[in-house]
Amino acid sequence: MFSYIMRRILYTIPVVWGVVTAVFILVNVVPGDPAMILMGQRGDPETLVKIRQDLGIDLPLHKQYINFMTQLIKGDLGTSYRTNEKVSTAIMGRLGATARLALWALILGTVIGVAAGIVSAVKQYSVFDYSAMIIAIAGVSAPVFWVGLLLLLIFAYGLGWLPGAGYGDGSWRYLILPVITLGVRPGALTARLTRSCMLEVLNQDYIRTAKAKGLSGNVVVMKHALKNAMIPVVTIVGTQIASLLSGAVLTETIFAWPGVGRLSVEALVARDFPMIRGTVIFMALIFLFANLIVDISYGLFDPRIRYD
Repeated sequence: MFSYIMRRILYTIPVVWGVVTAVFILVNVVPGDPAMILMGQRGDPETLVKIRQDLGIDLPLHKQYINFMTQLIKGDLGTSYRTNEKVSTAIMGRLGATARLALWALILGTVIGVAAGIVSAVKQYSVFDYSAMIIAIAGVSAPVFWVGLLLLLIFAYGLGWLPGAGYGDGSWRYLILPVITLGVRPGALTARLTRSCMLEVLNQDYIRTAKAKGLSGNVVVMKHALKNAMIPVVTIVGTQIASLLSGAVLTETIFAWPGVGRLSVEALVARDFPMIRGTVIFMALIFLFANLIVDISYGLFDPRIRYD
C-alpha cells in the first residue's frame, strides 16, 4: 500500500507543475493593465512606468515566470497589488468561510444523494424512485446561480424566513441558503450514480447467493452491495470537491459570502494578478489533492488496484 501511495504522489508532481504554468500564462493574457487601475485616470506616463517597475510587470514574460516559480517554491504566492497584503495571508483569512460552506454542502449532497440512490435502487420503478430521479435530473440541470437566486427570491425576499446575504454572526441561519445552493448539484449527481451502481451490483450472482442463504435485506444491501458499489460513488464525491470550489465562486458572490471564491472575483475585477494566480492555484491544488485521496481510497476498497 505504501508503494502504491508513493506512485500516486509522484504522478501528481508533473501535473502540479503543468497547472501552475498554465495558470501563470492564462492570467498574464487577461485583458487589462493593473498599473493603469492602480494609477487611476489622473496619472502621468512616468508614474505608470514606475508602477510597472515596482510590480515587476515590465519584465519579459519568461523572466516574470522565473521570478514567480522561484517565489512559489519558497511558499510565497506574492503580494496583492490592490491591498498590499500577502496573497497566502488573504487566502487563509477567507479559507475558513469557504471550507465551512463547502464541507456542509458536501455532507448534505453526499448523505442525501447516497440515501436517495440506495432507496431508489432497492425500490426500483416505485413512486419514490421516479420522484427522486426527476428531482435529481432537475438538480443536475439547474445552474448554481439560478438555484441561488430562486432560493433568495422565495425564502429571503418573499417569505423573509432567512437572511439573504452576508456572513452575519456566523450562525446557521446565514449558512442554510448557500449550503443548499451549493449542495444541490453534488447531491443530484451522487443520487443518480449511486442508484445505477447499486442496480448493477444487486443483479450480481453473489447477491442472489447471499439472499438464498437467508440474510436479511438490510444486511445484503449495506454489507455486500453498497461496499462493492462505492468505488464509482467515491470518485464522484471526490471530484465534487472541485465542483464545490468552482461553484462557491458563484454562490459566494450571490450571497456575499466572505470566502476564497468571492476573493477571486474581487481580484479579477481589479486585475490583481498575484491574487488571481494565488486563488486559482489554491483551487487547483485542492482538486489535485482530492483526486489523490480518491486514488488512494481505490486501493482501500479494492486491493487489486494496488498492483495494477
